[in-house]
Amino acid sequence: MRRAPAAPGGARLVVVLLGVLAVLGIAAPASAHVGGGVAGSNFDGRVLWVSPRLPGVGVRVLQFGDDLEVVNRTGTELRVPGYSDEPYLRIGPRGVWRNERSPATYIDLDVYARTPLPADADPTAAPRWIRVSTDPRYVWHDHRTHWMSPALLPPSVRADPSTSHTVFRWSVPMSYGGTPVRVAGVLTWSPPPSPALVWPLCAVLLLATVAAGLLARGPVPLAGLLLTGGVAALWHAAVTPAPPAGQGSAAGAVVSALLPALLVLVAAVVAVRVAVRGRGVMTGLLAVVVGWLLLIEGLPDVDELWTSHVLSSGPGPIARIAVAGMVVLGAGCVAGGLAAVRRFRGTSAPEPVGAG
Repeated sequence: MRRAPAAPGGARLVVVLLGVLAVLGIAAPASAHVGGGVAGSNFDGRVLWVSPRLPGVGVRVLQFGDDLEVVNRTGTELRVPGYSDEPYLRIGPRGVWRNERSPATYIDLDVYARTPLPADADPTAAPRWIRVSTDPRYVWHDHRTHWMSPALLPPSVRADPSTSHTVFRWSVPMSYGGTPVRVAGVLTWSPPPSPALVWPLCAVLLLATVAAGLLARGPVPLAGLLLTGGVAALWHAAVTPAPPAGQGSAAGAVVSALLPALLVLVAAVVAVRVAVRGRGVMTGLLAVVVGWLLLIEGLPDVDELWTSHVLSSGPGPIARIAVAGMVVLGAGCVAGGLAAVRRFRGTSAPEPVGAG
């Protein structure tokens, strides 16, 4: 019997590969978590109050206490002193000015104050103001708001790591138009989720996905797991937290994260459609594509799996499940997809003659 020409199958493969390259080109730049840094931590810092209240001035803690952000939308300048009470920052309608002779200028460049001080850093010297931003907002590593020992836990946590603790209460002095201002906050620590809950779930997801490609009678189970991963990616993107004020709006961050997630979901829906038609090889190829994209989207946030606080505007446990779904299903889909391509090669339902 004369064999059917292989051109249609090769054309489909070319289309799939081109789609992979196009999606990767869009998804990769958007995959990193908004604002950079870690996506999870057992520490958590927050502002408790600002006294006196300053309408039009926003102060918040970012990165679980590592950063302090000030946004001053008023016409009055806000000043922040350094650690020796020297002039350090001026945040106002003309932008942000920083004193290059303040030791805090260099101490605050690194989250653990490891930047060496230049010879002219002197808290008693006359200020040398340099404008560092034309916007009235600034983010810096204020060392009064976070724990300063990366390799050593606070004493109270070391004594009882199974319960939550208040590590310390902090305050940062400022002045607004000559009026003294105090920002007060707290740094807490919470125990991470139990490995007995996290890792069995990951193992079950991974084994189920690989088995769907390696052992299932047809491609539908594998496609169903792809769809699950696509839904997890969409939810994860929808709860993207607001970035620092200088890096865009919350709505813009969500839209940027939704685009690659929607592409993942569309590819998963296509996989379900071809799986229902019995196209095992094509389902396997799409599983490899979707799995790789899920890994790209999920790996930047993988530390959410073993930390108590997560960088998400949604509930922490659901955020953790979504990341587990993306990372574990992603890895499983790549392996299961390759297995499905090998298994179903030559066994998928043939194209009807003359089908368009």
